[in-house]
Amino acid sequence: MQDLAMYILEILMNSIHANSKLIKLLISFITKDDEVKIIIEDNGKGMDEERLKTVVSPFSTSRTTRKIGLGVAFLKSLCESCEGDLVIESRVGVGTKTVATYRLSNIDTPPLGDIGEMMMFAIQANEAIDYEFDFIKDNYHFSFNTKEIREQLGGINLDNPDILLWIKDYINQEIRREDL
Repeated sequence: MQDLAMYILEILMNSIHANSKLIKLLISFITKDDEVKIIIEDNGKGMDEERLKTVVSPFSTSRTTRKIGLGVAFLKSLCESCEGDLVIESRVGVGTKTVATYRLSNIDTPPLGDIGEMMMFAIQANEAIDYEFDFIKDNYHFSFNTKEIREQLGGINLDNPDILLWIKDYINQEIRREDL
């Protein structure tokens, strides 16, 4: 995969397919700790212990449209190649929490990518899901919450093309600020 946004979108799609109503995403870059941390937490259907043990295998998927699932396997490989780790916790009926960490300074650390577009695609995949997205870069913290956006829009759906493009641009503008 070319950038971090692609890795994250794969995991977000797992949360979407798990019938989540709320997905929380944290992307954190802390220079002094030389760490990238990504946390994706959902309240979807969750996984039992047996499924949790095999979820990192590319030949393990719950999808019926194909026999392989590469998102978690690719993220695990990224973490390991960048001197990090991937931890997944899940409970049936409660949801899943995926925590990926790795060294920011590692030569294999991918670029951030188009996070605004990633969020736009996730929202478009299921407009009814609420997202709480936090982006941290050292002392800068940006939050984006679809529930708050829905309230501001007063009934306009988030999957409206103009709203999706605004979301994409707004997120990218905030996380790519020149003063960071």
